[in-house]
Amino acid sequence: MALKYNLSKVYALSDNDSEFVNEILRLFVTEVPEDLKQIKEGIKKKDHKHAYSYAHKIKPTLDLMGLNVAFEEILQVEAWTKAEGKKKEIIETFKSIKKQVNDAIKEIKKDFDINQG
Repeated sequence: MALKYNLSKVYALSDNDSEFVNEILRLFVTEVPEDLKQIKEGIKKKDHKHAYSYAHKIKPTLDLMGLNVAFEEILQVEAWTKAEGKKKEIIETFKSIKKQVNDAIKEIKKDFDINQG
């Protein structure tokens, strides 16, 4: 049962095509953690453009997966990159996004029997 994510937008987009839904879930489980690593790298190196490009890339996915708080927080990351803020200003927000994504992935893997790779 989905507690950490909401697939209503995914099902609406797919016209309830379960194969399409499973493909979206597989992509989420495999690609978003990699993108988060890139955001973290950008924050660590104070490479605002790098962090922005990956934050911008995962933003629609967070929305699609019903991760509303993480979606709002990724907007904060984008704003931070544009303002070229200090690392300490964004680190807790990033940790929160990462936790929400990891919780959702754990639940999706269990609910849909998806293994990475």
